[in-house]
Amino acid sequence: MAPKDLSIERRTIAVLVDNEPGVLARVIGLFSGRGYNIESLTVSEVDPARRQSRITIITSGTPQILEQIKAQLDRLVPVHGVSDLSQKGPSVERELALVKVIGKGNKRVESLRIADIFRARVVDSGLEHFIFEMTGSTDKLNVFIDLMRPLGLVDVSRTGVVAISRGPTGLLS
Repeated sequence: MAPKDLSIERRTIAVLVDNEPGVLARVIGLFSGRGYNIESLTVSEVDPARRQSRITIITSGTPQILEQIKAQLDRLVPVHGVSDLSQKGPSVERELALVKVIGKGNKRVESLRIADIFRARVVDSGLEHFIFEMTGSTDKLNVFIDLMRPLGLVDVSRTGVVAISRGPTGLLS
């Protein structure tokens, strides 16, 4: 008998659901009730006429657990479709971060220089602070935030990952 694959994989799962009270609670309950971790979660209405929302979940686990997660999500009553964007093919993932940095003199200049390299925009500033807005991959945001720490990082707010598959097909295609 072959040993089971115990490697941990990271997956991006998109779920199309009815936009009604309690749906998000049911999805989160599925994860928490079984001890599954959610690394990132974003939700937004995508079709107001049909009252449908898209939930994008970043999770990780063994391949067997990930298959269980998808199957259990697919069985929830308000779910119209579940798509594993990590396995479906190429996809685009982005995240937004607001990063507040305080500082004077050289630290202020250096934070602006790094922000320029990362194409972060200044969306608020004062005599002793900047708030940068940056969009990109999670890894890119993590590097930017790490570089801002010694320059006076005081606060970070992140949206979580949004993702969409490349090509001509949609979520349920």
